[in-house]
Amino acid sequence: MTSITNTGLGYRTLPSSEEATHEDHEVNADGPFLVNGPPTSDMSGDARIRWTYFMLGCAGLLPWNALINGTSFFLTRLIGSPLYPTFTSYLSSVFTLCNLVSQMYCTITSKQSSPSRRIFTSITAIVLFVTSLCFSTFIQGTPSAFFSFVLFSSACLAASAGYLATAVYAEAALLGTSYLQTVISGQAAVAVAVSALQVASSAVSVWGSTPSTIAAFVASGGAGDGQAEEMAARIFFGVSTVFLAFTLAAYTWLTRQPTYKSTAGHLKQHHKARDGDAEELRGLIGSVPGSAPSDPRVHVLGVLKENFIFMFSIAYVYAVTLAVFPAITVTVQPTNSNLHPLLFTAVHFLIFNVGDLAGRYICSFSRFLVWSAKKILAMSLLRTLFIPLLLLCNVHRPSGTLPVPPIIRSDILFMLILLAMGCTNGYVTSLCMLSASSLEHNPRLKGRREDVDVAATMAGSSVIVGLVVGAFFSFGVRAAICDCNPFNS
Repeated sequence: MTSITNTGLGYRTLPSSEEATHEDHEVNADGPFLVNGPPTSDMSGDARIRWTYFMLGCAGLLPWNALINGTSFFLTRLIGSPLYPTFTSYLSSVFTLCNLVSQMYCTITSKQSSPSRRIFTSITAIVLFVTSLCFSTFIQGTPSAFFSFVLFSSACLAASAGYLATAVYAEAALLGTSYLQTVISGQAAVAVAVSALQVASSAVSVWGSTPSTIAAFVASGGAGDGQAEEMAARIFFGVSTVFLAFTLAAYTWLTRQPTYKSTAGHLKQHHKARDGDAEELRGLIGSVPGSAPSDPRVHVLGVLKENFIFMFSIAYVYAVTLAVFPAITVTVQPTNSNLHPLLFTAVHFLIFNVGDLAGRYICSFSRFLVWSAKKILAMSLLRTLFIPLLLLCNVHRPSGTLPVPPIIRSDILFMLILLAMGCTNGYVTSLCMLSASSLEHNPRLKGRREDVDVAATMAGSSVIVGLVVGAFFSFGVRAAICDCNPFNS
């Protein structure tokens, strides 16, 4: 009979044969976590399974990237409003805070709910809210009403993305390191795709601009007629909706595959068992020495304490990143007067996201992997240097504040700094995610298979902790460069 190690319970059976000396569960560091049987011999669907998890990784961060890349459109609806200067900081703070609460709840209850159910529900919700953002490009309203609508949509998208991310992390971690790497790469790939679409639409909208029209655009604080930004937002919100629909269809296919049912599918079976007759279940099972605690909160806190160095490292990565990107970096103006600021801003998003994807892709080569927790922590802390480097660039300060001449006056150097920041963001993130959930390389797991999905979901939640901290730090950094209270107009 099979040992239910994830619940701290096991079937009471008599060892009547040699089979009693073997476990039915087997783990492969580079392959799937197999349940109730040997590996399936038919691996023809393996590539399609990986592509499905790649799409799920994309879907997990698509809400965040759609909102960030739609910032230019959102700001055109707030021109002249006292909400305009601090909109990006509010948007980041609301999204990350709601996403954090969602992921913390999902992490604590990860052993009590079916991941597949959460994935289906969350993708459906994301489709609805992204569609509503697409419709908002056709509707004009007051700045305050639009501000409230965007923040409400951001909060709902954040909660849905939290449910989706934790469930996907749990399933992919059980399937193996390579599948988790596929999810991580998908998260960066969607950012590159959305940014590339934004660059293309921005290039079309500013094509033929003269130095005089660019100067007028800068003098007005970027207050154009908003048509280019509106069309760009409409395109990528619409494309995002279609992509999410395809992702939902692909995951429906995945859940019917034998490979899925024999690995991640056992989480759904355990959930159904808990919803059944508890008394009958207790009569058939008993405690297993050394198994996970029955209280999920105690279990999660134990995993957090043992793997705190990984969780802190990944949170600090995103705290540094969001302290300046995009709240500060979108204010950097090109030093070349012939380069339109709208295109410059779009390119700066693409450069960062390309670097992030490259950093994650590097981790697919074993020679570049670092498993030492102390080395990973050191790399995370060193990223603090990016904050002063970016503040030395041509940051635009509001009128009425003391002008500060930039030290770094090269647009190319600014982009290279962004590229390095993105690359280290993706690289250190991947190292933390892979190391925290690796039975082979993380001795803190002590060989406990039942902690693999918990460690993976907690690492994902640590990302959001860092985003929340960084979002609130951005208020302070912006106040420092503006010499004003960020909460005042």
